[in-house]
Parts: sequence; structure tokens; C-alpha cells
Amino acid sequence: MKTRFKPKYNIRKGDSVVVIAGDDKALDKPRVVKEVLVEDAKVIVEGVNIITKHTKPSAQNTKGGIVKKEAPIHISNVMLWDAAQKKGAKVSKVKNAEGKTERVFKTKTQGGKK
Repeated sequence: MKTRFKPKYNIRKGDSVVVIAGDDKALDKPRVVKEVLVEDAKVIVEGVNIITKHTKPSAQNTKGGIVKKEAPIHISNVMLWDAAQKKGAKVSKVKNAEGKTERVFKTKTQGGKK
């Protein structure tokens, strides 16, 4: 990524997320983020976007063969999992009393358009 400032994302390694778009879309099944690739704006999520890779025999892998592993998906295709609401939710950053920023889930208000 050839930008001056590194982008900041609300999703971190170890977070529970739901996949909201793509072949592995499941809005009610939380999954764990294994890695966040900030430069590419992608994440590797456990059990999502499985690819088969054919490997040659090498010193580490003497047999070679077919290996199944997770491929990255775009960060916009996942949403943080809110355990209290039991669904994906948007997040805002709020400063607490000690001056640290923390992530807070946004909740829908009663009024407004549907």
C-alpha cells in the first residue's frame, strides 16, 4: 500500500467476527480472526475461504501433497460479533475516564427510518 499513513481498522487478531458477504456468508455463526493484513486490507478468518495448495516435497515437508489452508478475505466482508445481541454489529471508538480508547458496539435506536 503506497499511502502516507497506515489505515486503522476496528478488527484485531483474536476477535470474533461474522462473514457478511461471499461464499462463506453466515450471519449467525461467529468465527475467530487469525491474522489481519493491514497493508492489503484483508483478514484471515478461521474456517473461511479454504483453498487447496499443491506442495512439492521439501526438507520440511518430505511427502508433499495437497494442503488445505485459509486464504485472506477483504476486511469489508466481515463484521464484529456482539455476543450480547447475538449478531454482527458496528463499532465506534470512545475514550474512557483513564484516557484510553475502547471499542463500543453501536445499538439501533427506536426512532428513525426502517
